[in-house]
Amino acid sequence: MRYRTLGSTGLSVSVIGLGTWQLGGEWGRTFAPGEVQAIFDAAREQGITFVDTAECYGDHLSERLVGEAIRGERDRWIIATKFGHRYTSAFEREQAWTAEAVQEQLEHSLRALGTDRIDLYQFHSGTREAFDNQELWAMLVRQKQAGKIRHLGISVASSIPTEDQLYQVRRARDVGAECIQVVYNRMQRIPEAEVLPHCKGANLGVLARVPLASGFLSGKYGAGAVFGPDDIRSKKDPDEIARLVREAESIRRNEVPADAPMATWALAWCLRSPAVTAAIPGCKDAAQVRQNATAADQIR
Repeated sequence: MRYRTLGSTGLSVSVIGLGTWQLGGEWGRTFAPGEVQAIFDAAREQGITFVDTAECYGDHLSERLVGEAIRGERDRWIIATKFGHRYTSAFEREQAWTAEAVQEQLEHSLRALGTDRIDLYQFHSGTREAFDNQELWAMLVRQKQAGKIRHLGISVASSIPTEDQLYQVRRARDVGAECIQVVYNRMQRIPEAEVLPHCKGANLGVLARVPLASGFLSGKYGAGAVFGPDDIRSKKDPDEIARLVREAESIRRNEVPADAPMATWALAWCLRSPAVTAAIPGCKDAAQVRQNATAADQIR
């Protein structure tokens, strides 16, 4: 494993992290605690130290599973979670951006994770109006002073950042944020235009989420790919799924070395950028964790 410093936080994080949206039950299956423990055991063996979760991956469900898996070894892990939404049902969220609502979310997240502090607490896919709430940021500064939060970050909403989201990136330092999480992968390169250069210049850490393009860069899906109703990818238009499959196949044929697993290559592709601190792929079992970790060996 390799490690990079996350912007100005001083945190040394593994360049491959653990994304945990799937643990909330919206990626085609549910996870038993033993399965999650096996994932974390494999991550530990591979030197992975960074885990990213959120308040609304299930009703703090992902956080609870993470907390159970790391019980007794909290200091080994760098935990990132998020705020701004309440899970109501599968694929449905309520907005919750007032200072009071977010403070309540923070306490719920701390309890779910079984910890007294969150290493990186991230504004989660919010609007410009929510972002400009100074009472919210003042409350978060107080929580930092109390030791419940170590660092603040912003998770940008869209795979194609709008002007509102670019505004959040540009103003990250103004609200005390030290890290940007953004969709970035070989098939979604829009952040190269403005987000990545700005982050590099401002010493903001960058977390590349969806680095395998929701699995399409794993090489597992071919023509006619269909996802079940409990899988978030089923919400995509069938024509869009077909287009993604075609594009991924073209990349596999023309860019991926014949002896390289496509997923490993795709993760290493994200990490070739000097602006990117870490990639945070999801995974469904220990074998995927081990394969993802090998991407660290492919960084050029």
